[in-house]
Amino acid sequence: MKYISTRGHVGQPANPEFCDILLGGLAPDGGLYLPESYPRIGRAELDAWRSLSYAGLAFEILSRFITDIPAADLKAICDKTYTADVYRHARPGDDTAKITPVHWLEQGRLGLLELSNGPTLAFKDMAMQLLGNLFEYVLAKRGESINILGATSGDTGSAAEYAMRGKQGVRVFMLSPHGKMSAFQRAQMYSLQDENIFNIAVTGMFDDAQDIVKAVSNDLEFKAKYKIGAVNSINWARVAAQVVYYFKGYFEATTSNDQQVAFCVPSGNFGNICAGHIARMMGLPVAKLILATNENDVLDEFFRTGVYRPRKTAETRVTSSPSMDISKASNFERFVFDLVGRDPRKVAALWTEVDAGRPFDLSASAEFARIGDFAFASGSSSHADRLATIGKVFEQYGVMIDTHTADGVKVAWEQIETIPADVPVLVLETALPVKFAETIREALGRDPEVPADLQGLEALPQRVEVMAPDLEQIKRFIVERV
Repeated sequence: MKYISTRGHVGQPANPEFCDILLGGLAPDGGLYLPESYPRIGRAELDAWRSLSYAGLAFEILSRFITDIPAADLKAICDKTYTADVYRHARPGDDTAKITPVHWLEQGRLGLLELSNGPTLAFKDMAMQLLGNLFEYVLAKRGESINILGATSGDTGSAAEYAMRGKQGVRVFMLSPHGKMSAFQRAQMYSLQDENIFNIAVTGMFDDAQDIVKAVSNDLEFKAKYKIGAVNSINWARVAAQVVYYFKGYFEATTSNDQQVAFCVPSGNFGNICAGHIARMMGLPVAKLILATNENDVLDEFFRTGVYRPRKTAETRVTSSPSMDISKASNFERFVFDLVGRDPRKVAALWTEVDAGRPFDLSASAEFARIGDFAFASGSSSHADRLATIGKVFEQYGVMIDTHTADGVKVAWEQIETIPADVPVLVLETALPVKFAETIREALGRDPEVPADLQGLEALPQRVEVMAPDLEQIKRFIVERV
């Protein structure tokens, strides 16, 4: 399997393989990597895969994208990654061995796809644990090291740090928005004392941190000299790993491969739902992909109007679902690449506007006229909606959900009447409620349960550097520690 850049490899060698792009993040031309073509999965594969374990399914799907790692080694990596010991935080009564069980709110009709059973209680663990093991494998084979630079709005940072802590040849420099994450999210990251983990709290929003990561990635000389890699969802391996749980969710929610399924996905950076788009392009029977945003509704606005209008930092709202407080959705470029017929010149022209802080408008284009072919719908949610949804789900079903999952449930309720009654609707769970205890208390008047292995986390000493969103200052910080 070869890979292409959404911007056409302008002035750069084309068509690298998986291990080449695993360590690099952005393409040298500033674009994002995608496979030359999506592998097509037919009825025979769906029939054969339905009974597989999560690790077995991961191997079957990832082996379509990763052809430069021997099959036996890739299978061993999948088996090592996806175990019940690692993903141990399933809801009471749900089968931990399934890794991502479905918890039905309404049997056969509306369910939660549990993606938050990993060590940091967020869906990011599903891909990040694999990424850590892939990095360690490839670096050992090549005798190399890597300095990972990432940005987080809440969950990516802790998932990356827990996956990379103690890994040979790996250092992690993680940028986060100062004071904008929940206390539990901050504690998960900043309490780590591992020598290869460095936390930098940026006095700004997530988009400021993400801009710095992209600027460093585009400084090809600095990137090469200091061996800078990426774990944000700009890294293709993250998205590929997330494709797996769409297939697994489908098998859990349906009884035969003649059925379809709909997914509702809380989304800020478009990575999670991008994986669903790819699963559908591969042939998974997906009736609808429903995108749910919070008040930062740049993605909802596009799917409603055809206008993509990234907001400035001052326009990005601080909300009670902070992991989606994002106004520049990095992975959206991958979807637009498919939307415009995989024409890298069109994508490059559109992102020239985006990178200059200007919107683009596809509303009158032939491409946007065909957007229905991609099965997307969208909606948004507010703080009041989150409180009401958390309360209603707890009252009706006895289930406590986090703020981001509440955004998804709210939008799923709005859309469910448009979906045939025999099509199950799965809301992708984003995190466990304990990560957003302040809002849970506001909604329910009670504290969420803290898993036994994470009790007392917020009382631990924390280690973090607070900095302005200054590219050169952060570069110096990295140079002094490598």
